[in-house]
Amino acid sequence: MTDGETPIAEMRATLGAMFDVVLSPVASAQRPALDAIRIVDSLFAIGRSDTPFTDYPAERIARLSRRHARIFTEHGAVYVADLGSKNGTTLNGVAVRQTPARVRSGDELCFGGELCYRVSVDPRARIVCASTVAPAPGLLLVPQRDDLGLQPIDVQAFPFLISKADEIFSRYKDRYPHQVNYISRRHAHIFLRGGELYLEDLGSTNGTFVGGKRLDETAVPLMEGDVLAFGGDHFVYRVTLKELSDVEPTVTQLSLDPAAGEAADADKTTFVGAAHSFLDIFCVDPGLQQEDEVNEAAQAASTHAKRDTQTAGANVSSGTSRTSKTNGKQGSNGPHGTNAAKGRPQRWRLLAGELSKAFAAGDHSMERRAVWWSGAAFAALVVIALTLYMRGSSERDLRNMLASGDYSSAVTLANGYLANHPTDTKISALASEALLKAKLSGWLNVLQKAQFDQADALLKEMRSLSANNADAASLVRELQWVGDLERFVTGRGGVEAPIRMYADETTISGLLQRWDDDARGHQRALDRIASYVPVFAEPYAQALSHLRKLESDDSVYVAAIDRLNGTIRAELARDKPDALPAVLDDYAQRYPRLAGLDRVREDLRHYTDVLNAALGRQLTPLLALLKTVQFGTPPFQAQFQHLAASRLPSADLIRRHDAASAAWQRGDTQQTLSDLQAMPAGPWSDVVAAELAHKKALLDQFADLQKTRSGKDYDQRLLSFYASLDPMADAWFVQSIQKDVAALHDKALARAQDLLLRAQSLWKQYRANGPIGGTQRLEAGISPGFRSEARLLSDAQAAAQQGMRIYTQLKADHPADFDRLLADIDAEADLQRRSLTELRMVLDPGLLKAKLALIGGEQSEARQSP
Repeated sequence: MTDGETPIAEMRATLGAMFDVVLSPVASAQRPALDAIRIVDSLFAIGRSDTPFTDYPAERIARLSRRHARIFTEHGAVYVADLGSKNGTTLNGVAVRQTPARVRSGDELCFGGELCYRVSVDPRARIVCASTVAPAPGLLLVPQRDDLGLQPIDVQAFPFLISKADEIFSRYKDRYPHQVNYISRRHAHIFLRGGELYLEDLGSTNGTFVGGKRLDETAVPLMEGDVLAFGGDHFVYRVTLKELSDVEPTVTQLSLDPAAGEAADADKTTFVGAAHSFLDIFCVDPGLQQEDEVNEAAQAASTHAKRDTQTAGANVSSGTSRTSKTNGKQGSNGPHGTNAAKGRPQRWRLLAGELSKAFAAGDHSMERRAVWWSGAAFAALVVIALTLYMRGSSERDLRNMLASGDYSSAVTLANGYLANHPTDTKISALASEALLKAKLSGWLNVLQKAQFDQADALLKEMRSLSANNADAASLVRELQWVGDLERFVTGRGGVEAPIRMYADETTISGLLQRWDDDARGHQRALDRIASYVPVFAEPYAQALSHLRKLESDDSVYVAAIDRLNGTIRAELARDKPDALPAVLDDYAQRYPRLAGLDRVREDLRHYTDVLNAALGRQLTPLLALLKTVQFGTPPFQAQFQHLAASRLPSADLIRRHDAASAAWQRGDTQQTLSDLQAMPAGPWSDVVAAELAHKKALLDQFADLQKTRSGKDYDQRLLSFYASLDPMADAWFVQSIQKDVAALHDKALARAQDLLLRAQSLWKQYRANGPIGGTQRLEAGISPGFRSEARLLSDAQAAAQQGMRIYTQLKADHPADFDRLLADIDAEADLQRRSLTELRMVLDPGLLKAKLALIGGEQSEARQSP
């Protein structure tokens, strides 16, 4: 917390603690001091034509725009919004642009670069609080034209935003698309100032009119009978102001005004029970204003509104005159006179008496009949009044329960009522308030303890209690989003925890998508929840902070993961996995919170082994890899599936080869040869044929060894045969000659060393002549140079592999240089095979096959087996 910051004013003002925002001018030696500004309303205008700036010297406000900025409070927090001013607004030296900025005690605000103030937040004295709190008036906007089908608008919470995106006006878009589009997204708003309602245009395209006059940059107070027009002459309404007593559910008098009675009909009136957010009202987006249509008839709308105002003024004037003449002294008391309540029964008596005289005309029988009819009429009026009174009993009982804190009973009562009257918006709003006040605190408690399963159970209970209340159900969905967000953030270890690849990005995108589908609507709903239950303000602010962090992570880390996936897919599709290690190292350095690169590296290693074995046509090692390899990251999983479907051995070939290998390992050599010969033709037939020839050669060599055991060159032939065996695939032969080889242990080691020294000599000669280049690989035939270099590389690899096999089978130590030698030779051979395979679309298939055979692999071993 910064010095001077007032947490009570920022976080707990909604709990009843009222406060003032004080702007203290920053001292300047060059200019005279200005007085401090104390802001007591929720909205304060900064502009050249606004108080107190109109009293400033002209040179001090020269850089101030007419409609420069606004300071407002919402849920105990203070914000400043720049309204597109010419010279800008800064907060602590940082420009405030399209989004309102949070203001805290001790911050410095500058307007136009000239007027600078230090902000402080002072708690308001209780006696001042009590004197300044006035009941908020109600507002009824009655359409001027009955033929358009517009509904009256009963506004009970402020500020109220006039917007074509709001359901109040967008509902008419199918019938009047152009008229709706004449209204801007942020057209105007009605707000409270000093207990009175004011109307301010928000820079709309087609203007806001009061009495036919288009509003300028300054807000105007609303008066009874004002005629308002938004964007033209279609959406035109007459203002009716309602005091707090006007909206009480108890009926104490009958209205003789049919227009007001029609406006009060709930079936034809749109009720606005939730305030809009200043954060939405002053969030400037110039691009959206381009969507507005320009109303060429705006001047005509202005003239029409003026004519309506003049007519209304004449009617009001004549009506006042007639009332004054008729009522005499009683009319002079006004609506607040002490005899007003008593005057109403006297008027009914006078009316009944006059009716009696009119009907009787001196005839006593007629007089009695008139009295009877007057009594019947009075009884009917009483019945009507009682009916109206009973119709409001449910709402009255619900309000009483809310006032007494009996929220659970209020929820039960409201649910019973809404089961039969699901469209009653007033009861729905009260039921939502009761539900949140009854259940939200418990949910916040378990959420704070990170007991998310219990929090979900409580939300499930709240959903069941809002089965008949769509309004409450929508608020519960907002809470579900907050709970899911906190579950995710806490589960990861906080907002600064690493982003886990292939685990977190889907959740982040899902949470942001749920918010972005209607960000303003979600914010208004959460604001409304905070207004019902003020303790929700702090978790709400925390959720918005986490949301901003997720948006940052989405734009940086999730976007980086997407780019990395694209690079991986592109390089694997080109058979260039060797290009990826450098890419992964670069991402690890640039994105330190990126977790999961080790899994990517492991998959890359496995995929490279499989690809090299496939390109090298090494069937036995390839099948061994396919039995053990598993991929855990999506790009490698997808690419491996594509590789398996197009270039790897089929499942039938793998099954047949496994059966043949099993027979070979148990010594059933004839069955193995029979199985290999019976293999169906396919892309791997040449490899199977080479393996068949290799196994026949091994079998013939083993038979010759058995016949020449007593020969003078038996030891040399035995060691050569032993070096050509694979410890796994040829295990039966290894075991058959193991005793003879053990007896020749020293000779076997000498043989292994000779083979590796020969491989080293061949490798040096290959390197001295220069590796096989791209030009030689692209030759239309097999040149002597390519054949010579391929022979050197193939013989070096065969000798190195055989020598290392003897060391491995005898479990004998050997110099580390031999391991490096074998790794270098194998890498070069794999590179040459892979490079040749990439030319499969250029070289003739027969030529490519011949060149691959010269490079070596399993075929070279079959050819060079002694």
